[in-house]
Amino acid sequence: MSCQTVQHYDTSQKDKKILLICVSQRLSWKARIAPSPSLWKRLVGLLRVTLIGALAISGCNSKNSEENSGGHGKLTQQEEGSATTKPVHKEVGEASWYGPGFQGQETANGETFDQKDMTAAHPSLPMGTKAKVTNLENGKKVEVKINDRGPYVGHRAIDLSRAAARKIDMEKDGTTKVKIETEPSRKKDSADKSSKTE
Repeated sequence: MSCQTVQHYDTSQKDKKILLICVSQRLSWKARIAPSPSLWKRLVGLLRVTLIGALAISGCNSKNSEENSGGHGKLTQQEEGSATTKPVHKEVGEASWYGPGFQGQETANGETFDQKDMTAAHPSLPMGTKAKVTNLENGKKVEVKINDRGPYVGHRAIDLSRAAARKIDMEKDGTTKVKIETEPSRKKDSADKSSKTE
């Protein structure tokens, strides 16, 4: 038996053209709908409306889920600001100071030590870290930049330059109990500084 193609126009539905095709000798038939251009326009329009609706619903659901998550979603700008002002490192320990014997020598990060600068030596904080040091005996504070390693005496936590020690009124005593707090490093600030130097 030979296969033949039969074209049939359905008069009840003007927008559709149905093609019946014989695909084998066992008389199995397939029907293919070939929509007209006006039907295509309606289908595309319906698809657009469906997609826009789906996107609108999913957007509303994600916003509601963030609100209902108890603040575990994205941080607001104010919350981000407060998160970046939290200290990264807090430590309480004994501070000492160093000065005249090391004046002009090279520090661990390659700078020349100047006892008049607000700098400090710390055993583990990254070089260049800004640290706020508070004298716990009198409440005075100083901000220093870590540029050296040490101290290597006893259980001391930090070695301040002479100027920093003077600022928190511990130069005379030589040592005091302090609180050390570091601020988070801001990548944007460091990127800005590097672009200015180029």
